[in-house]
Amino acid sequence: MKILYGVVGEGMGHATRSKVILDELCRHGHEITVVVSGRAHAFLENAFSGRSNVSVEQIHGFTLEFDHNELDLSESILNNLKTALPGLFKNVEVYREIAERRFKPDVVISDFESFAHVYGALHRIPVISIDNMQVLNRCEHDEDIRAGNRFSFELAKWTVKAKVPHAYHYLASSFFFPKVSKKQTTLIPPILRNEIYAAKRERGSHVLVYQSGGADQRLVDILGMLPPEIRFYGKHEGGELGGNIVMRPFSESGFVDDLRTARAVIATGGYSLMGEAVHLGVPMLARPLQGQFEQEMNSLYLRKLGYGDLAHELSKEALEDFLGRCEVFEEALATYPRQTDNGMLFRCLNELLEKVRQGCPPPNHLQSPAMGTCSE
Repeated sequence: MKILYGVVGEGMGHATRSKVILDELCRHGHEITVVVSGRAHAFLENAFSGRSNVSVEQIHGFTLEFDHNELDLSESILNNLKTALPGLFKNVEVYREIAERRFKPDVVISDFESFAHVYGALHRIPVISIDNMQVLNRCEHDEDIRAGNRFSFELAKWTVKAKVPHAYHYLASSFFFPKVSKKQTTLIPPILRNEIYAAKRERGSHVLVYQSGGADQRLVDILGMLPPEIRFYGKHEGGELGGNIVMRPFSESGFVDDLRTARAVIATGGYSLMGEAVHLGVPMLARPLQGQFEQEMNSLYLRKLGYGDLAHELSKEALEDFLGRCEVFEEALATYPRQTDNGMLFRCLNELLEKVRQGCPPPNHLQSPAMGTCSE
């Protein structure tokens, strides 16, 4: 089949997840055009540079700006307005290039990406959504998840709904499995790299800290007060590091090894690392980015299931309290229904591709086993 695959470029989690799926699609011989924005473009272009059946096209996408641990909404809007017009021209150019190559996709797959979705809608091509965001919109959530900030919850739900509407089917990836409330929706486990599936949990004494942006000196000062070794991944903006803090250069194999042997993880509420930590059985303390309700929801479920905890403000006392409860978190993590590979996802996806190939209407349910589907 010919597949147009869209990947949102904000954050690298979407790119690493999409690489797993694209590898599988390549293995089955599909012809694929990937449209992707941001840092994810270079990552995927490099990953598939030698594949004759995959082309990777760079498009313009929206970006978010953060001030320390909080979404800077005004700066985000301003920066996106500045780049909107040239970005539109860039996307029209890519649209024309796809048409000139006479690449006529049979199906569109979107990882929370709008360009591919719009292309599918304009050409009446079935769109399959694969991402973690749709759990927010297409599942029921208890009051304790919604009650913290109902306005933020409803706004985030509306935004997710508007991003990829009226898809042929939604494969929603999650490490928590609430009741599915909408048809044409299937819950699947976290989409993990093979390196994570191959990793063996061996708990050590160090704490892994991951910051996708720069860490301010306040965080470094607090970490320096803790007794365990801190293996720090991310940018450090000035100041001195504590004697127990080891800055780690990013390495995929090195990061996985530090993760599988960590006593605990401290990071934001991003879904990808959280899913990896839960799978490996590593307790996690999440500090969700303010203004990002999806991260807030992930962190609330992490706490609710007993896999870790969340803290909106980090302090020495909060970190010590969290580290003192790691054994309790590990007991809960031992009950997590972890998978041995991405087979559940691939079986669901292959079933959907076959239905598209046969011209079937959008299925409310899939025959392939999954972690959840609509009960109607």
